[in-house]
Amino acid sequence: MDNSQIEKALIRLYDEEDYRIVFWNDPDHEFTLTLPLLTLPEGVNIIKLDEVGAFEAKVKLELEDPEGRYLIFSPTEEPDYEDDWLLDIRLYSKCFRADRASIILDELGLSNQHLRDHLSTRRKFFDNKQRMQKLKPMVLPDDNEFDLDRKMIAVVTKADHDEWFNIIRTIFHGYNDLDDVDIDSPPDCWLEIEKYELDEPFWEMAKSVFGYSEETPSLRNFLTRLMVTDFAQHLKASVPDSLTHLVLPQYGKNNAVVCLAQWRDSSTKGTSYDRLSGIIGDLINLNDLFYHFEIYDLLDVATFQSVERYIAQGLRDIVLSNPNDINLEKINEIKTNRQAGYWATTGVPGNKYAPREGMHSVYEAIAISAEFFSLKNKYPSGFSFSSSADMYNAYTKEIFSFDQLYRRFCEQADIAALNNWDVLKKLRTEVEACYVNWYLHNLADAWGKYLDPKGSDSLLSSWKIYNVDNQEQFFYNNIAPKLKEAERRRSFVIISDALRYEVAEELNSELNGKYRFESDLTSMLGALPSYTSLGMACLLPHDKLEYNVKGDLLVDGQNCSSMEQRDQILAKHEGMAVKAEDLLKMSKDQGRDLIKDKRLVYIYHNAIDKIGDSAGTESQTFQAARQAINELEALVTNIINNLNGHHVVITADHGFIFTVTDPGAPEKSSLLEKPLGTVKAKKRYLIGKNLGDNEIVYHESTTTTCGVGGNIEFWIPKAANRFHFIGGARFIHGGAMLQEIAVPVITVKHVRGKSAEKTKIKPVTVHILGSNHKITTSKHRFELIQMEPVSERVKPVTLKVAIFDEGEPVSNIETLTFDNSSNNIDERKKNVVMVLQNREFDKNKTYRLVMRDADTGIEQESVNIIIDRAFNDDF
Repeated sequence: MDNSQIEKALIRLYDEEDYRIVFWNDPDHEFTLTLPLLTLPEGVNIIKLDEVGAFEAKVKLELEDPEGRYLIFSPTEEPDYEDDWLLDIRLYSKCFRADRASIILDELGLSNQHLRDHLSTRRKFFDNKQRMQKLKPMVLPDDNEFDLDRKMIAVVTKADHDEWFNIIRTIFHGYNDLDDVDIDSPPDCWLEIEKYELDEPFWEMAKSVFGYSEETPSLRNFLTRLMVTDFAQHLKASVPDSLTHLVLPQYGKNNAVVCLAQWRDSSTKGTSYDRLSGIIGDLINLNDLFYHFEIYDLLDVATFQSVERYIAQGLRDIVLSNPNDINLEKINEIKTNRQAGYWATTGVPGNKYAPREGMHSVYEAIAISAEFFSLKNKYPSGFSFSSSADMYNAYTKEIFSFDQLYRRFCEQADIAALNNWDVLKKLRTEVEACYVNWYLHNLADAWGKYLDPKGSDSLLSSWKIYNVDNQEQFFYNNIAPKLKEAERRRSFVIISDALRYEVAEELNSELNGKYRFESDLTSMLGALPSYTSLGMACLLPHDKLEYNVKGDLLVDGQNCSSMEQRDQILAKHEGMAVKAEDLLKMSKDQGRDLIKDKRLVYIYHNAIDKIGDSAGTESQTFQAARQAINELEALVTNIINNLNGHHVVITADHGFIFTVTDPGAPEKSSLLEKPLGTVKAKKRYLIGKNLGDNEIVYHESTTTTCGVGGNIEFWIPKAANRFHFIGGARFIHGGAMLQEIAVPVITVKHVRGKSAEKTKIKPVTVHILGSNHKITTSKHRFELIQMEPVSERVKPVTLKVAIFDEGEPVSNIETLTFDNSSNNIDERKKNVVMVLQNREFDKNKTYRLVMRDADTGIEQESVNIIIDRAFNDDF
């Protein structure tokens, strides 16, 4: 200890801490010669007790100079209390020692003088001023050796704070800095621990906190035992014999569970858990042990990603093994719980070690497939209805769900495949076979009976369905009445090419989930053949529709194929035509200026047909449908919020049929040659004059099916067949299948005033049941209740639940999703099991069980808890 260090320590005591009197005992006579050489703080006088008696010193300090500053130096040990004449002064003054350990002890503000010897053994740590400065804010006056070592380890590992669990995940996160992890080669932060001889206290901690004790401890073995213990504690079956020796002792199990749960919950260090858990899973040959378990044994386990794959495979096999008797409620429960868990949640960023989006989609696809097969089970003999109207209405009420579920399943399966999850291959094959061979076949057979010109209820001969508008009546039934309500009334019409009914139904649900929006879905019977030019013409205001000799559509004698031509037609009705993409690019002022003199705005949107009707991109049809939903929702929002639109109608020119697999020979209705009168021929229809009949087609006039003049007839192949495959084979429209001709009409209103209150969107409310919560064991079950069912305007919520001591969790952190749509309140209850750290709890202190929104971190509810554990136990 050089003179400057002593001087700095004394300056701090007198000038910074404002002591008047400082006692310095030097029993080893180390500083007798040094004392006169020191530059003391201004005004400090020295009294040497070997030269001045204690009584004389007492008189000086208390009577003669009660305001003066003094250094009382004695070359002896501190006297015992009963022999100390200056005890009363000593008690309100400061004692100083000049040995290095004492200076450090004093600078850290430690009250326990016996820590000097411990600090001496840590001299390597204190050789650096920066380490000392980082340690000082952490130290408390009553800290002991164990506390100091923990805080020194926190400093050298650069942990966020000095809590053991945080230090542990910081050390293991050090592996994440390595390109290739060798679990036997410790990370740099561990080398720092060893460098400053802090490894021994670390392993002492591992023993006292976790029960980890090995003759030759290592990070690899420690991590393995932590993870195996966590796995074992959540397992609902016996631990395999090959792992039992790795399970930590009873008193350390809780801490292992809580430590790993908090590591998985860490937003900054979760990636290292993903990486290392995969390595440990391979080391213990976990995949070879799954034969011991049913998936129900593993439903509470989050330790290893391979468990997630095994559960997903098992859930898939449940659906595949008995699609005719599916427990949909149970499958959805498992799906929801696992999607809220660590490996399949979208609330935690994915990475190359844990592609969470893909795993989330795996569960979503499995649940959708279960719903698909459950719906099929409602029609064991296919489809049979008493009339075309009954079947049409059944389609728009329920049967469309086959198409929607198929699309959503394929969409999720594609996401899973892109994330390298191959769990769904067998299931995809079965869903595809069911959709193509059962659903499309049975739907075509049943609907085809009403298209047969020889049938008693021949739809083709009249093309009318009771209480359903025809497409050519669209403007006069949906738009004109609104325009007549007031002179300044403006209507927006969005026409999305190939927006089929089931896609529109999902869009309608999304719109109904937006504040101040009220959306209603109906349908109309589409024009036949169901192709773009005809459908678009029917949707325009008109008195007369007809074909010219080239097969082009005329609206009141005017061509309508281009945007400019449609704009000219609409101008006669104080209207205009604009592309959706152009409108969305405009600012609010630009958009308002564009429409300021218009009462009728037709907006043309093209996402689905643009992608689907091309051989090079038709495989992306379902992605295009998702794009259409998102873009149309954004478009409606823009119209209502920025353009003051109060009446918006979304519709389509036609629908479509799409299958992932290519059609086979049975779907081909090959025409060796076209009829002589053919004007236009496409893969799903042809039009012309004097076409004649053919047994493989439906033959009718457009005058009958949509009131278009010009003596044009059409042929369309029966069922879902094609004439040829130019332009792609899997995406088709033009025919009379329900997916093509049930055209959606969505009417969106801007709700204002008091009525807007009913459209407010909110998450479900979740409460913690019970009162006077008291925990007496290390494991406690709480019951949570979702207060209202999920609906379009009451959204699901995902919550993180934990027990807190002030701001720090003292339990595991569990994630639960509340998304139940049942009206039965008992079905909306969930249990959550909290596991406490194995530590001392104050039974007179109040702890809190807290539920926080998993996305925002905002507290949703908390309750006070008393923890009164008479003794440490385990579960």
